[in-house]
Amino acid sequence: MDLRIFTEPQQGASYDTLLAVAKATEDLGFDAFFRSDHFLRMGSVDGLPGPTDAWITLAGLARETKRIRLGTLMTAGTFRLPGVLAIQVAQVDQMSGGRVELGLGAGWFEEEHKAYGIPFPKEKIGRLEEQLEIVTGLWQTKVGDTFDFHGTYYDLTGSPALPKPAQEKIPVLVGGHGATRTPRLAARYADEFNMPFASIEDSERQFARVRAAAEDAGRRPEDLVYSNALVVCVGKDDQEVARRAAAIGREVDELKANGLAGTPSEVVDKIGRYAQTGASRFYLQVLDLADLDHLELISAQVQSQLS
Repeated sequence: MDLRIFTEPQQGASYDTLLAVAKATEDLGFDAFFRSDHFLRMGSVDGLPGPTDAWITLAGLARETKRIRLGTLMTAGTFRLPGVLAIQVAQVDQMSGGRVELGLGAGWFEEEHKAYGIPFPKEKIGRLEEQLEIVTGLWQTKVGDTFDFHGTYYDLTGSPALPKPAQEKIPVLVGGHGATRTPRLAARYADEFNMPFASIEDSERQFARVRAAAEDAGRRPEDLVYSNALVVCVGKDDQEVARRAAAIGREVDELKANGLAGTPSEVVDKIGRYAQTGASRFYLQVLDLADLDHLELISAQVQSQLS
């Protein structure tokens, strides 16, 4: 059972804050540090000091960590051209010694596009499919060969398909709630399918769709990793749970219903129920990045029980 720390820096975090969380993630034995890819805060927070770029952040962390995996949930397909993204991710993978994973999504938050002058196309899923084919195709092209792609949205001719990642294959994550196209994209391109912020019942239904799509694509369903992303709020007792919930502006009952919240034993029990659907990896959405004691508690009293 992998536990990964997942951060939302657009809500307010400097690079130094993210570095502190990433180092704690490594020191405390978690599997990976992931971050969102957004340029605008959500909700009532001020978002100060302002957004940080996902792949610039991960490049820095690649040089300042040694063991943990590094990646995105999810890189927005609207932010970067696929050829440029393939170069960026391959370079960060080299900088990390082969510890990078790419979560790639269609992009959805229209307001951040307006705020920073980024085009927000109507047809995003079709673009995402082409992006997945291009990025993976560039990495898979042998050195000395060239890569060509002629699609509806992107056109590449005679690409040298360089640089190559350090890993033979960078793991690709696809995720989401879509009932048809999302499972099909995961079955064709992904090494992992992630179900974000969903109930046990909804996760079970979506995992079943992905398994069926994998079979239709000629893949073994068990060759994919199935994961959940869920907000986390753990306390040694009810009072500490309430304090941590208040710090992120949430109600305890709501967090328990929709995330991994409560005492360590409560959280371990709920992770076990998600695991019965086939999930073997959890992205713990940590919203108070100054509370490193929270990570210590999860490591000592949740992760220890799962391992």
